[in-house]
Amino acid sequence: MTSTPPPGDPAPTAAPTPTGPVHVIGEILHSRRTGAYQHVTLAAPDVAERVRPGTVVALTAGEPRLGRRLFWVRGVRTVGGFGSAVEIVVEPTGPGSRWVAELPVGARLPVTGPLGRPFSLPRDPVSCVLVGEEVAAACLYPLALRLKERGCAVTMLLGARSESHLLAALEARRTARSVTVVTADGSVGRKGPADDLFGAALPEVLERAAADVVYAAATTPSLARVARAAEHHGAWCQTALTQPGVCGTGLCQGCAVPVAGEDGLVRSARACADGPVFRGDRVRWDELAGGAP
Repeated sequence: MTSTPPPGDPAPTAAPTPTGPVHVIGEILHSRRTGAYQHVTLAAPDVAERVRPGTVVALTAGEPRLGRRLFWVRGVRTVGGFGSAVEIVVEPTGPGSRWVAELPVGARLPVTGPLGRPFSLPRDPVSCVLVGEEVAAACLYPLALRLKERGCAVTMLLGARSESHLLAALEARRTARSVTVVTADGSVGRKGPADDLFGAALPEVLERAAADVVYAAATTPSLARVARAAEHHGAWCQTALTQPGVCGTGLCQGCAVPVAGEDGLVRSARACADGPVFRGDRVRWDELAGGAP
């Protein structure tokens, strides 16, 4: 039910050591608002060294504690005196995410991670298209860097409801060979249809890039459309899916995803533990709440 390696990679790449999640007390080193999002850099001992593209971290948020909130890892960087630190992107829409976004520099809070299964990376250079929508696109930036290190041609398709919700489009242009931007209101890039953000841009980008592998991180309806477009194009697809949940470890069973196994039988997987990355052709999108019709 988990992702399998893309073309040119006969087996999943070995995880770097150390592996597995750890639970630590993190410290806010930097926090800045850019558009609709708060970019937060955390010193979290041993977490940064274990992060791989597509994994998430969980923060215990709120006073009194509201529970864990999962966040995509935007990147890992070295901060003098603290070693490696993790950058996350927070969209302050609920009490937990607002609480995290408002934390001052120097604040400390419990951090657990990295959690979940990451993207599989090709060993051979292939053409890769990365499709990201709003805050979910955060996990694609470390992925793009890893793919470039392997000699892959990277093309990015980014979408958002408006310019303020578009994540790091300028950095994408420094990282990818080609970048296409779509916004629902037409404030930047192409104007996307109201009911299908990427619209005609998606098959056009796949064709122009001669995509071998498609990686996507987006809302469930958009992921469903990307998976179907990739299959129609003949590309291998991985989707990074986030479902509502509170534990981040799979114990609560609150993030069920219907996924077909090698035997064709559909079973319930957990987005936070068995995912968040799944093969696009294995998820039963029609059965998943919010999937595209």
